[in-house]
Amino acid sequence: MPIQRRLYVGFISTFTAALVGLAITLFSTTANAAQITVNSDEGLPLEDAVVEVYYDSASANQPQEQNIYQRDATFHPRVLTVPTGSYVAFPNQDTTRHHVYSFSPAKTFDLNLYLQETPPPVHFDQAGVVVLGCNIHDHMQAFIVVSDAPYAAITNADGTLTLPVLPPGQHRVRVWHPRLDDSQQRWWDGTITDTDQLDVHLELNALPPPEPTLSPLQQRFKDAS
Repeated sequence: MPIQRRLYVGFISTFTAALVGLAITLFSTTANAAQITVNSDEGLPLEDAVVEVYYDSASANQPQEQNIYQRDATFHPRVLTVPTGSYVAFPNQDTTRHHVYSFSPAKTFDLNLYLQETPPPVHFDQAGVVVLGCNIHDHMQAFIVVSDAPYAAITNADGTLTLPVLPPGQHRVRVWHPRLDDSQQRWWDGTITDTDQLDVHLELNALPPPEPTLSPLQQRFKDAS
């Protein structure tokens, strides 16, 4: 076999072996990554559960700028988590006015009736659960979880969340869901390691948000007020 061909074949073999090794490493990292699954006590997956993990971290989460917009008389997203110190704006994408407010201890604010002119962002400078409402549409409800944890994220539609690489050992983990408690302030508390596959079952006590019951004519009258 000519030298050039042997060099080429050797390079391909080495490159292929490197790719296989990388794939094995990535698979092992993913397989060993800590994961949390959040279900109701009836075994149903819980989307929009907020997971906080506390561990020693060289850098704290930096404040963010986020939006919760209003469309079809609904807040989007319904649950948002942000680091302490973040700003959140509330754009109105409806053709009717909204009046966004919160009486929560972590943040009390009031954005009076507005349509297209988005008010200045609200500064969320204290950790806690902030419950949002609309003074015009009683059924509208959303939640901002302001977190001082090094890691905080929200479960997907099947109730799962894969965590980032954690330091070895046990770490405090907290889980919150809008229907855990009527006060909206109760958390599930436990521990997790860097390789755990943790299943959390939450006993849901809070009632689901009410559906709008006004007739179209009543709704138009209320929207115009």
